[in-house]
Amino acid sequence: MKKLGFDPQKYIEEQTKYILERVNNYDKLYLEFGGKLIGDKHAKRVLPGFDEDAKIKLLQKLKDKSEIIICVYAGDIERNKIRGDYGITYDMDVFRLIDELREYELEVNSVVITRYHGQPSTKLFINKLEKRDIKVYTHGSIEGYPSNLDVIVSEDGFGKNEFIPTTKPIVVVTAPGPGSGKLATSLNQLYHERRHGKVAGYSKFETFPVWNVPIKHPLNIAYEAATVDLKDVNMIDNFHYEKYNEIAVNYNRDIETFPVIKRIIEKITGKESVFQSPTDMGVNRVGFGITDDEVVQEASKQEIIRRSFAIETDFKKGLVDEEVLNRMKLIMEEVELSQVDRVPVQPARDYAEKVKNLSETKDIQAVIAFELGNDQIITGRTTPLMDSCSAGVLNSIKALANISDEIHLLSPMVLETIQNMKKNDLHSKLPALNVNEILIALAISAVTNPTAQLAYNKLSELNGVQAHSTVMLNRDDEQVLRKLGIDVTCDPIYPSENLYYL
Repeated sequence: MKKLGFDPQKYIEEQTKYILERVNNYDKLYLEFGGKLIGDKHAKRVLPGFDEDAKIKLLQKLKDKSEIIICVYAGDIERNKIRGDYGITYDMDVFRLIDELREYELEVNSVVITRYHGQPSTKLFINKLEKRDIKVYTHGSIEGYPSNLDVIVSEDGFGKNEFIPTTKPIVVVTAPGPGSGKLATSLNQLYHERRHGKVAGYSKFETFPVWNVPIKHPLNIAYEAATVDLKDVNMIDNFHYEKYNEIAVNYNRDIETFPVIKRIIEKITGKESVFQSPTDMGVNRVGFGITDDEVVQEASKQEIIRRSFAIETDFKKGLVDEEVLNRMKLIMEEVELSQVDRVPVQPARDYAEKVKNLSETKDIQAVIAFELGNDQIITGRTTPLMDSCSAGVLNSIKALANISDEIHLLSPMVLETIQNMKKNDLHSKLPALNVNEILIALAISAVTNPTAQLAYNKLSELNGVQAHSTVMLNRDDEQVLRKLGIDVTCDPIYPSENLYYL
């Protein structure tokens, strides 16, 4: 059984209590939510036992007191920015987020388009939202933000942006990703609330870095690895130490901007801010949920290795520059980690080398290795019939179900018929069956084949399995593995010389 290092129930109770204490100081609290509101898989990986939907469940407990504003930066819509974990653009992620919030019976007040100046794709997005009866507000850029206080806190700054009417004491401000304008939107609301005679406050709910965990703890270094492309760096909150003689960890952007934000809040409210440090602004209590530090440290180290593979593949694809790659290498050296410290890496590479030596062509060999429980490693490789992910998943669920390797879960004739349709009727350039196609075939076979049903029932046990591929996976396979809960990494090697058909 996987070792746990975090108590999710204790965390939710502590977090709920702390937020309500903060709310009691104001007529209304604008709570900026950083990170992922739903499906926080980073937190789940580095804090074994963490509920990836803990934040949304916390809000569900507060649903009678809260409503949600979703911010999205117009520029991210214009350039079709992709959310990596879902493989969808930010505008589509807004739709997804609204649907999921509604499932939890949480009220979505509106969507705010930030730094909007009539961009064409954003206009279309606004039209789509309004056609579905979703309120949309637009905020333009403010000259000199965030340093020119006289302009920002005036009719020419926040004053020219729309006020968003709200009715609940807690207003959660969230977004698909960083740089979406959550802080500016919150401060904009504080400005207008003040003009309406309301006492409104601001707080930040950012899970990482964990303020009451040492700065060089692997948990906090894993956060640096996760945001290495943003150039985030963990730092000691010097404001907090000077005021309270207490060491707290924050990150560079929050520490650098704190004096400005503090002055903006003071100029809006007309009195001294209650915040003496960026840590004061936060309401995060995740550090109090840790129950086994050793387990958390090891999980965090594994996350750092996963992030190093992700950066190497992004660099190969031209998505990040060499500076980011080198920064990631320094992080690995700082924690004294090697990529082969990830268990499935070496078995995948060894099997690929073995297959290559037996091959006449000596081409690149696509192999994937799955680390199941009890130190069991299962591999799969690409063949003319199916790709490595398909083979790896089938082999893994057979192993979990104790089905002999010689037994076919799927009839070769059926698979060949599917492949012929894919190649001849659908004119696919990639005839090998991918994992999505194999899983559909398995689901159909399970209806009449008891052995296939036995293996099919083991799919849920792949959740949390670690995997490594010797080549970069195509997006379809990668997304299916993630939906199964498999944490997969890849060597930065393209599976073929093709530019489009990978």
